[in-house]
Amino acid sequence: MQNIYLRWPTVHLVSGLSRVTVWRMERDERFPRRRQLSANSVGWLQSEIEAWVDTREAVTVSLPMKA
Repeated sequence: MQNIYLRWPTVHLVSGLSRVTVWRMERDERFPRRRQLSANSVGWLQSEIEAWVDTREAVTVSLPMKA
């Protein structure tokens, strides 16, 4: 299995979360931790992000009844 690192723009698109929310969730161990790729760059493992997405629950939306 090949490890593919995702950079912030892709993580944002996939998760829909802001940088601060991701940081807070990482701190609370509710989101995959970023990896240091070089002195000035970080990335997230694609497999971990995909696993996180799979754990999200679908939301049921109730629409108002028409009279």
